[in-house]
Amino acid sequence: MANLTLTTFDWVPEMPRGFVRDLRVRWALEEAALPYHVASVPFGPRDAAHFAHQPFGQVPWLTDGDLSIFESGAILLHLGELSARLMPTDPRGRSEAKEWVFAALNSVEMPALPWTMFKFTGSDDGSPAVKFVDDFLKLRLKHMETVLAGREWLAGSFSVADILMSDVLRVVDKFNGLAEHPACRTYVARATARPAFAKAHADQMAHFAAADQLRRAD
Repeated sequence: MANLTLTTFDWVPEMPRGFVRDLRVRWALEEAALPYHVASVPFGPRDAAHFAHQPFGQVPWLTDGDLSIFESGAILLHLGELSARLMPTDPRGRSEAKEWVFAALNSVEMPALPWTMFKFTGSDDGSPAVKFVDDFLKLRLKHMETVLAGREWLAGSFSVADILMSDVLRVVDKFNGLAEHPACRTYVARATARPAFAKAHADQMAHFAAADQLRRAD
């Protein structure tokens, strides 16, 4: 088995904890029961070594032997190749899972990300820009509601597509954005009730809590 290392920040402020995207990778690794360890890079100024792995200075990235992979979607697709627990084995199921990976990161996260940023920063002031994003998100959620009303998971069995889609929708749900979309909300609840999610979430929160202790000790 290759040596898998997940790299994330050593610390982040309180607000994004539980939503930093290394959680998606932790979740997939836990679902697949793949052995891995976690490494950290400073949340502060990023050096050349950081940018060599992640050209935008973000996290996470995953190293698998001599491979270094950035972007959570690309990492999850890579892990899907390593475990049948993360990707259907039949051609049709694999194709559907890959479609929904890209749908989560493009069709749904595209409006969800600015919408949640407005919420996180308290900038949802009803301006035309905010209304545009709100309407855009509601349109995408309307379509997802139809899809999720008729299935348990996006590609038949649970897959990396569900990790990504439920994580995108989970942030929207944090700000009650799924109140009018019960199938979406139930889907998020079903996904986050999985033991692997609970372990991944607890580990991320513990990682940043430990960093708090070190900062106080300094």
